[in-house]
Amino acid sequence: MRRVRTWLPGLLLVAPSIVAIGVFVYGMLGWNFRLAMTDKHDEVSEGRFVGLENFIGLWDQPRWHLSVNHAIMFTVVFVLGALVLGWLLAFLMEKGIRGEATFRAVYLFPMAISFVATGIVWRWLMNSGMEERAVGLNRLFDAIGLPQWQWFRDPDWGMAAMAIPAIWQMSGYVMALFLAGFRGVPEELREAARVDGCTEWGVYRHVVLPLLRPVTLSALIILGHISLKVFDLIVAVSGKQIITDVPAVFMWVAVFDSHDPAKGATIASYIVLSVAIFVVPYLIWSVRKERRS
Repeated sequence: MRRVRTWLPGLLLVAPSIVAIGVFVYGMLGWNFRLAMTDKHDEVSEGRFVGLENFIGLWDQPRWHLSVNHAIMFTVVFVLGALVLGWLLAFLMEKGIRGEATFRAVYLFPMAISFVATGIVWRWLMNSGMEERAVGLNRLFDAIGLPQWQWFRDPDWGMAAMAIPAIWQMSGYVMALFLAGFRGVPEELREAARVDGCTEWGVYRHVVLPLLRPVTLSALIILGHISLKVFDLIVAVSGKQIITDVPAVFMWVAVFDSHDPAKGATIASYIVLSVAIFVVPYLIWSVRKERRS
């Protein structure tokens, strides 16, 4: 009874959250995977079990290959861009510039904006109109003599351009993570490295950056799973166009435009699995780290 009194109040406190997560997260995931393994390709049929047929058949569709390639390009540009820009901003903040609090707040402001609002603004900024029809950034480029660009309508680099609004919105958050990491490095370690003859760059390379690996990994996981399931930003900027198609947009079209629940559930399953590739190794690493400590 003494042991029960110890853990029962805590269990009762978190029980509603456990039940809600079990039903509305893992229960819905299970239902989605079950639907993906049926031939329910319309809204009226019952659907019979077909195993992995939908998962295999999806790779025979050119649009799926296109959406996957777009997602990969968006993820690479977005993750690398946000990490590099966030690290650079944190480095400048860490050096103690004047008005640090103001700059920090300005860089974090975009996080308070939804991806939909960001997409609407950047849709105007990245308008592909040229010459006399140019607006937004193309108008600015024309005024200063730089070449204009088709932005997200470019068939080769359109998804790289689509990552720019996401980098603008999330780089401030990455900056906050890295800045906390910089401030968490003891000054004694830096001074010891300087006494041993390290240059300032050597201090960062051999002392500071290795200690920031957990922060970098956390930022990589967060940005990676955001990019793989991106939907609202893409739709707000370009709509449901093939030229900027990604798996989440393809899933929406399959379910609500083509009325194919099984295909939509299959695409959603692939998105979940791709996110799990980022999240699960991080969870395993975190658990092992806690056990070692």
